[in-house]
Amino acid sequence: MKRIYIFTGKGGVGKSSIAAAHAVKSAEEGRKTLLVSTDMAHNLGDIFERKLGKDAVNVLPGLDVYEIDPEYVMENDFSAVMSYLASLLPETEGGGAQGIGMIPGMEELFSLLKIADIYHRADYERIIVDCAPTGETLSLLKFPELLAWYMEKFFPVGKVAVRMLTPISKAAFQVEMPNKNAMNEIERMFLKLVELQELLKDRAVTSVRIVTTPEKMVVEETKRSYMYLNLYNFNVDGIYINRILPTDLDNDFFAQWIAIQKEYTACIRESFAALPVCEIPWYDEELKGERAIRRIVDEVLFDKDVFAVKNITERECFEKTEDGYQLKVFLPYAEKEAVDLYQAATDLVIRTGNFKRSIPLPNVLRSYTVTGARFEEGVLRIQFGEGSDSDE
Repeated sequence: MKRIYIFTGKGGVGKSSIAAAHAVKSAEEGRKTLLVSTDMAHNLGDIFERKLGKDAVNVLPGLDVYEIDPEYVMENDFSAVMSYLASLLPETEGGGAQGIGMIPGMEELFSLLKIADIYHRADYERIIVDCAPTGETLSLLKFPELLAWYMEKFFPVGKVAVRMLTPISKAAFQVEMPNKNAMNEIERMFLKLVELQELLKDRAVTSVRIVTTPEKMVVEETKRSYMYLNLYNFNVDGIYINRILPTDLDNDFFAQWIAIQKEYTACIRESFAALPVCEIPWYDEELKGERAIRRIVDEVLFDKDVFAVKNITERECFEKTEDGYQLKVFLPYAEKEAVDLYQAATDLVIRTGNFKRSIPLPNVLRSYTVTGARFEEGVLRIQFGEGSDSDE
């Protein structure tokens, strides 16, 4: 089965090097592999010391590298819908087609759509994704679900309604309704978004790995990232602690740093005891070039089955109870006081920190309401009943 591995983490922790090492190992195992970057500050070309273009470039036997240019993808793969979206923007500086890239999340969205397209069309057995820093990655991963939700609400009108509304919208609101070609593209994009969600949340296909370093601020962000990824139901199945100093350094300057790293390495292992944790040393050279990347492969990954399918964290699920139904959502490291929820029409909205998710309710629950909720040991349990009163 084809697999997708997404590497993320706080900026500057060494995600690209770790992702590149996995790509090299995968190719050495005889699996045709694509290493792809969605980070706008691409550096895979620097790591492999190769000039990369707008398409995948072969760098080693069985290994291609691709730095996605989202504007190129938007213009070439979704031209009709881009033309329609451009018509909604004023033709000023930064407007029109050029302004679409300024819409938050659009570039990241098209990067993901391109990866899904490669997954279905190309013959790569493994796609390894070097993502942008954590905050951008979380936005990247949640955006397809969010946009699909909005599209389902705003575009159920059908082609006949669009044709009837077109002259009215243009005259009254100076807004162009989508033409037939654009509507086909919008429908196609909606189907792609649904397909993309299923692909990213299929635990037999997609794994998310978090790269961190043994420092207090980075460890705290790693915990938050893990919680948010669970909120959106992604399968996190590995933690990589990078840049660990050797303990045999005979240098007073590093003694305190080594003690700090020991403390936070132990903290990470305790906090993520259910996950495989891999420790990667701080090398005495810049990780640039094939030889340097192979050091990680040979010294750290050589005897590890890093590509195995691991279903470690539980999925959100609905369960029948005596009083109705219960939804379980896993939110490790969330603070009880920061978790909020409410029911909005046919959706359940959960908010924690800066992130909010709308979960569509199954048809069987459309006549039910939230009657209670409790948060215990990292699990949010939401009770639905046929009564109208809520004691959440």
